[in-house]
Amino acid sequence: MVLSLLSLCAKEVVRDHSSSHSWLRWMPKDLYRALLEAAFSTCRPLAVGELVQRWPELTLRVGGRRKPGQTAPNRLCIQSMLLGVVRGLTDHRDLKRERGQKKRDGELNSNESTNVGERTESSGSVSEEDLSKGVRRRMEIERKRERTVLGSSERDAEEKEMDRDVVVHVRADLFVNGRSWERVHSALSTSGPLKLQCRYLRVEEISVPSISILLDLLPRRGLLGVDIRYSSLGVAGLAELLPLLSTFPALKSLRLHYCNLDFRRVHPSQSEALGELSQGLARLQELRHLSLTALRLPGQLRVLLSSLPQPLEILELPYLSLSPADFAYLSCSHHTSTLQQLDLSENRLDENTLPSIRRLLSQASGSLQHLSLSGCGLTDGLLGLLLPSLGGCRALKSLALALNPLSMAGLMDLVKMAVRMPSLRQLLYPNPLEDYQPGLPDLPSSAQLLDWPLDETSDINLTSNKLNRVLIDNGRSDIFLTCYSWDAAKYFCIQFIHSV
Repeated sequence: MVLSLLSLCAKEVVRDHSSSHSWLRWMPKDLYRALLEAAFSTCRPLAVGELVQRWPELTLRVGGRRKPGQTAPNRLCIQSMLLGVVRGLTDHRDLKRERGQKKRDGELNSNESTNVGERTESSGSVSEEDLSKGVRRRMEIERKRERTVLGSSERDAEEKEMDRDVVVHVRADLFVNGRSWERVHSALSTSGPLKLQCRYLRVEEISVPSISILLDLLPRRGLLGVDIRYSSLGVAGLAELLPLLSTFPALKSLRLHYCNLDFRRVHPSQSEALGELSQGLARLQELRHLSLTALRLPGQLRVLLSSLPQPLEILELPYLSLSPADFAYLSCSHHTSTLQQLDLSENRLDENTLPSIRRLLSQASGSLQHLSLSGCGLTDGLLGLLLPSLGGCRALKSLALALNPLSMAGLMDLVKMAVRMPSLRQLLYPNPLEDYQPGLPDLPSSAQLLDWPLDETSDINLTSNKLNRVLIDNGRSDIFLTCYSWDAAKYFCIQFIHSV
């Protein structure tokens, strides 16, 4: 990477911290950002702190998506930046206090006809009145916060009231579990010149009441996504959270992973609970990304997805035990034509569900960019019926078919189809059945394929060489081709996320 002259000069300037006091006060404000980037890139925490403390603008933006090869910010630099923010706020408040005192002194000196004693008594009464008003205002705000659900107009009025004293808004992505819940709760509850904003909230192993409290403390306008994992929500708990989530007007992403929702168990209030979930989802006006992992909802997909007011762009439904009726609904739903990313991993496909999958791929052929059918039980015969529909997905960039029982002949057919897809860049294929040790069942499950050992006597690179030869012969070296392994899966997931 070629550095600009400005970047080179900025790095040279921040290199010597001992001379910062002599040049920092004369530095034009347009150069502060370049100096701060140079201080971060060269690990100069003292320079970071002084620059942030004297930051000339109302907004300070640091970080963003890292470029390839770029390292994470130094921890000392981050700590120094936070200290600089605190010191800058202290200086700002001291300056306001000093200016206010000068203004009051000027008013007192100009009013020569007022008795000194009366003037002093009047000044004291005004101070007490202001203090009383401030206390009453804070008490009123705290009473409002005790309500579980407030109307949007009341919420907006409350946040405007709270933001009167805020000087700096800190926008961050929060990860909260049982150990950090108290600290996050304290940070969100504390009022003052620095206010914590949340863009994406991820919680793990936290109860429904604790999640509700966090949601109630978050500012309404900034939250873009919520990710709840390994929490025993149950149907009733999710129905309780959805009305709270609907109060965030910019919420675009909702992810629920292993949250103990199981509709395979029949109970008397099941239909009522489904109705509550449907009504709650209908209130999420801007939702575009929905991920439901291992929630066990066979036959209920229509009830959940049909209530969403806007078509989804990302839909992840792994380990959901989808039924033929679910696949049939999905193939003709209002979400199909707008889907960009679809994950149906670990939902078993067969002759009954294959027509619905083919219809779904046909409807999404112009928009679908990422598709995962890993662990779906695709045999050579099923894949052969599906290949024409896959080949018609002209926008598809990545395709995952790991842990499917395919032979070497099936893989060759797959790669020959892949080279005819101009947009395809990543193909995750399973190890062929010939690469496993003897004794594997005729139609193994994904769990058996994952646990069964590979045949160490065979050349592990033979399959890869054959498939890559097809790519080279067809001039498609731009396709990243890999079988299922932990390193390959990690690389695939990283590339998958960055491409969305």
